[in-house]
Amino acid sequence: MFYTEGMAAQYREEPCRSALNKVKGMPFGWSLNPYMGCVHRCTFCYVRAFERRADRPSDDRYGRTIRVKTNVVDVLRRELARASWEPESVVIGAATDPYQPAEGRYRLTRGCIQALAEARNPFGIITRGPLIVRDVDVLVEAARRAEVSVTFSVPTLDPEIWRTTEPGTAPPRQRLRALKTLVEAGIRASVGMAPILPGLSDRPELLADVVRAAREAGATGIWANLLHLRPGTREHFLDCLSRDWPELLPRYEQLYARGRAYLPAAEQEPVRSEVARLRKEIGIADRRAVRLVPEPRCEQLRIAV
Repeated sequence: MFYTEGMAAQYREEPCRSALNKVKGMPFGWSLNPYMGCVHRCTFCYVRAFERRADRPSDDRYGRTIRVKTNVVDVLRRELARASWEPESVVIGAATDPYQPAEGRYRLTRGCIQALAEARNPFGIITRGPLIVRDVDVLVEAARRAEVSVTFSVPTLDPEIWRTTEPGTAPPRQRLRALKTLVEAGIRASVGMAPILPGLSDRPELLADVVRAAREAGATGIWANLLHLRPGTREHFLDCLSRDWPELLPRYEQLYARGRAYLPAAEQEPVRSEVARLRKEIGIADRRAVRLVPEPRCEQLRIAV
């Protein structure tokens, strides 16, 4: 079944067999993605690399077809109820934004939050979508039952860089307003400055702009990561770069020479250090007036007779 939103994207409604995905090589063990594909169509999106490995389009066609996992909430509930499942932290949105426009219609991310809350299972959310403020009520309830965190991706506030590299996303300051709403409700919400683009968003004044705005919004933390280019992402990003900032193409070809996916440490460290310095100087910390913490789990008492 298909649902089309204008001419921008086609939505394919399909049931899924599993909801939770075991993850390797990431700082979390499990991911959950109610949708596959993303209309944000960021030029640097690392998921393009996964799409290419799966023999799916990773170029301009990526993000034009979105798979909607219509039964994901029911499948998730079954998986969380298994005797073999031990509550481990789950990240929602590792492969596609859970608050892209489709969520306004399908409400699958909201349903997944409710299922995780019912199971008292800890989780985190990664998003660029201000629509998350709709779900403050269920996030507050979840945070009273398990550890909950939200990370807003805000790599830059620069209007030109944002519009060019994140064409389908909400404005960065709108994301920060959403963060402020969550923090005021007692939810732990931080900013992820990722990916920072060499020669563009790595300028000291632009880094400082993001850190200051995060502080004003009440972010409980902030971190930074620089661009990495695996096959699939690499070709598309460099094609876009050659069109939008052709003068930077030789530098990128040198930085990511011989198929290198990650920047050398000498290129990464100055940016990470500057963000760390700004975090300390500007005072990014958990300053929530209300801090939601999980209520103690009531364990069933076993009384020997």
